[in-house]
Amino acid sequence: MTWTRLRDVRLIPVVFGPLVAVLAMAETRLDDFFGAAATATWASGVAMGAGLMLAARYPLAATLIAALCLPAGTLLFGAPGISGAAVIGMIGAVSWAGWREPTRRAALALGLAAASFAATAPPGASAWELLFVPAVLLPCWSMGLLARRSEERAAQYAELAAALDAEREAGAQAAVAQERTRIAREVHDAVAHSVSVMTLQLGALRRLLGDRPAEREVVAGLERLGRQTVEEMRGLVGLLRERVEGEQVAPMSSLVRLDELIADVRAAGLAVTLDAPADLPPLPPVLDVTAYRVLQEALTNVLRHAGAAPTAVAIGYTEQALTLEVRNAPATGGPPPVPTGAATTSGAAATTGTGRRPGQGLVGMRERLAMVQGSLHTGPEPDGGFAVRARFPLPRTW
Repeated sequence: MTWTRLRDVRLIPVVFGPLVAVLAMAETRLDDFFGAAATATWASGVAMGAGLMLAARYPLAATLIAALCLPAGTLLFGAPGISGAAVIGMIGAVSWAGWREPTRRAALALGLAAASFAATAPPGASAWELLFVPAVLLPCWSMGLLARRSEERAAQYAELAAALDAEREAGAQAAVAQERTRIAREVHDAVAHSVSVMTLQLGALRRLLGDRPAEREVVAGLERLGRQTVEEMRGLVGLLRERVEGEQVAPMSSLVRLDELIADVRAAGLAVTLDAPADLPPLPPVLDVTAYRVLQEALTNVLRHAGAAPTAVAIGYTEQALTLEVRNAPATGGPPPVPTGAATTSGAAATTGTGRRPGQGLVGMRERLAMVQGSLHTGPEPDGGFAVRARFPLPRTW
């Protein structure tokens, strides 16, 4: 039962009690209103009505008050028989007790009501007269009892439905986790092995190059990127698999590896300068990965669209936000000295001629920043270059 409905139901006795009192007074003749017998009739009715106002919180007490008022008026003050107000009031009391009280207490309320009417019956009353009023009370009491059991059954059904929903949700999550594990296993089997073999072959090629330092440096960079890709693939598998309780899966990429990223793009022929705090504090994992990927994509875009144009990377940190800026000089008009794939295999993995639409990298950066409530500003510079500026707000509790 909702709070609104419960509140409305509790108002019923508050209204019903005064109505019984008014009915008891209305049954009394005006010309003998203050006579002993008449006073006993309406006074007991008023007392019964007042007791009924307690039925919302104390149903058994309300029934007890009603059961005492009826014989008190008849036996002590000579009230003439059983009034209609008394019958109506007792019906309300036992019905409410049957609904709101436990079964034994509700049965006690019914017994009190029946005993009260039996004590009030006139001498020489027939069995039919003695049983008439209890026969009227019993169905009303039973209706209250059925209403209570119906509510209990509805509450049980609601709990069962909630349990079934929780079980269904748990089953769905288990299925998702199982599918995630299967995908992770297939991705690892399909990619990690091939990249590992390529890395080993690059190592062999580097040794075969002998005393050719320029070529050896390029191959060494590719070899390093291959190992990095395998490492990231393992990190991806760790993120896709169901986590073991208490186990923390490290992010695949992080600004901790900033120097490696700069070294990779320098090996690809891009002249990059870096201005970053020497002791950049640890960042929230999601924000850390996002910042790394945005920087990676920005540098990849420079390689793709501006060739070997000199580029400046600036990273700032405050208690409120992490800022990142990548500014490149005007395009040189030609590709960098080595294929761009050597620099992009560590993340964005895109080269010119791959069919990637212009601006798609910027869209990806905006989507990444939107997930961490960050902001991105891109556009040409006055000198003809291009700038990417990103801001990553830090959580207050971080």
